[in-house]
Amino acid sequence: MARQLDFYFDCSSPWTYLAFHAVQPLAIELGAKIAWKPILVGGVFNAVNQTVYDNRSNPNALKQAYMRQDLAAWAKLLGLKIIFPPSIFPVNSVKCMRGALVALDDDKLVPYARAAFEAYWGDNRDLADKDVLDDIADTAGIDRRHFFSGIDADAVKTRLRANTDELIARGGFGSPTIFVGGSMFFGNDRLPLVRAALEAI
Repeated sequence: MARQLDFYFDCSSPWTYLAFHAVQPLAIELGAKIAWKPILVGGVFNAVNQTVYDNRSNPNALKQAYMRQDLAAWAKLLGLKIIFPPSIFPVNSVKCMRGALVALDDDKLVPYARAAFEAYWGDNRDLADKDVLDDIADTAGIDRRHFFSGIDADAVKTRLRANTDELIARGGFGSPTIFVGGSMFFGNDRLPLVRAALEAI
C-alpha cells in the first residue's frame, strides 16, 4: 500500500504554520504523498468547536503565556520566524483558503501556502487584504487575473465548504488535522505519531 497522509489546514492557524513546514521533510523521508486539503477553520469551529470563541473572549493568562513560549520554541526549532499574536487575530482567511484551491489546481499549493503562512505569521500582514493576496499569488507564480477570478468562482467556494464538511464528518475539530488511513492526528506536536503511522504501512 502506498503511503499517504491527508493534511487539512487553514493558514490562519499558528500550529498549522509549524506543521506545514515540518510535515514536508517527513513525507519526503518516508516516501509518503501529501493530499493537501484546504479548509475554513472558522466553519469547523462554528459546527463542532465553539469553545474556541469562549477561550478567546476569556483567555487564561497562564495558558496564553505558555502558548507564546511554546510557539516561539517550536518556531526556533524549525528555523521559522513567528509573530504571535499578529496585529489582526483572528484573521478572515476565506479568500486566502479559496486561493489555496486555485493554487492546488495549478500544482502550486506548496509555494502558495508557504507564502501565505509567512506573510501572516512571519511578516504580520493581513490575509484578507487584496494586495497581500496579490503578493502571495505572485510569489507562487500564479497569474493575478486567474487567481482572483478563481477565488470568486462558485465551484471553488463549493469545494472549500466540501473540504471543511469532510473534515467535520471525519471527526476533526481544528487545524492542522492529519489523517493516515483512518487514524486522526491533531496539531503540530503529533507528527511523531504521524511518522509511526506511516512507518506501519
